[in-house]
Amino acid sequence: MTHLCLDVGSTWTKGALVADDGELLGTAQHETTPPEVLDGVAAVTAALSASAATVLACSSAGGGLRLAVVGQERLVSTEAGQRVALSAGAKVVHVSAGELPNVYALRASRPDVVLLVGGTDGGDEKVLLHNATRLARARVAVPIVLAGNAAARDSAMSILDGRTVVATDNVLPDVGELSPGPARAAIREVFLSHVIGGKGLSRGPRFRELVRTVTPDAVLSGVAVLAAQEEDGAVLVVDVGGATTDVYSAVSTMDDAPETTVALPPDRRTVEGDIGMRVSAPGVVAEAVTERLLPPDTELTAKARHRNENVDFVPVTEEERDADLRIAELAATLAIRRHLRMIGGRLGPKGAATLVLSGGVFRHAESVAATEKALRANLGPILRDARVVVDRDGRLGPAGLLAQTGHQATAAALLTL
Repeated sequence: MTHLCLDVGSTWTKGALVADDGELLGTAQHETTPPEVLDGVAAVTAALSASAATVLACSSAGGGLRLAVVGQERLVSTEAGQRVALSAGAKVVHVSAGELPNVYALRASRPDVVLLVGGTDGGDEKVLLHNATRLARARVAVPIVLAGNAAARDSAMSILDGRTVVATDNVLPDVGELSPGPARAAIREVFLSHVIGGKGLSRGPRFRELVRTVTPDAVLSGVAVLAAQEEDGAVLVVDVGGATTDVYSAVSTMDDAPETTVALPPDRRTVEGDIGMRVSAPGVVAEAVTERLLPPDTELTAKARHRNENVDFVPVTEEERDADLRIAELAATLAIRRHLRMIGGRLGPKGAATLVLSGGVFRHAESVAATEKALRANLGPILRDARVVVDRDGRLGPAGLLAQTGHQATAAALLTL
């Protein structure tokens, strides 16, 4: 049996053909072809001679998954909602705590899904029901995942009657006890059932039927598979793109003592929309100067501006490639620092066992030795014992798709990074 793992992105449709024993048989890519993305899928399938393969697909085309979190107390239920989002492959575009006075800011953030949380099971119901009422009266049209106080679930569902609502278990069943799994599954269900079909990517139902999850959720599952192979170590992945940089982390063993009001999930993701290689390059250099990674008069400023003004720029000379790697190194440093702040500063009991570099700038680099040296210097003890590798074949997404569909052994074998 062979598996064709597809990632349909906004720019590229990528495919990996994987044997049942985990051997990577080939990869291919084609420009994504809206308004009919299946044309690009067909081109990738033909390039890999994979018409007989089982197809598993994920997608971030059309902007991926934009999530708004509406909670009760910022340091408790709202934090729990944010931490669920860390493990759901979503980009959090709005967060509110307490009773909503209106939904103007929420609407302005243009979410695809609202995650409505609040209260521990059997605890306070007032804020959750108030916010459900506010969402209902404002006729918020996007789907709502209801994952708050179980005792208030029926009342909230009644209030939200007529809206698209998926109710699931509370993300915070007790104080300090985070349960992200059911909400993560519900967010995935809503994305597949109500969001992906509305992105204008395909004319018929077949594409929606092929897609199993949002791309970052698949990658995060792949990171978790890789972390399971480590002994008491964490896996850290940084994916540097043209406009954004994603950071993923997963641990095989959690810390015994929670450091925040709400425990962290074992796998999490943050996305930095202002850190990238092209559109966001000037901001990367400016923040690097602020954090004293670069001198104020750095010559990299002009090079970053050039990349911002020419987003299709492809480096040709050695000097241009070196500048790209330098910007990527800074982007990775800044994004990882932000990720660490979001998760409380620690990856796990022993820091990072493996750092995976992803993104075209790293995949096409002849050597990342200078980047590795700089990252170790910039990030300190967190990388003290870590091995640094490049995901040159883009294996994490396919591995995550395989793991999510019951092919755990195949996924583990594929991840020989």
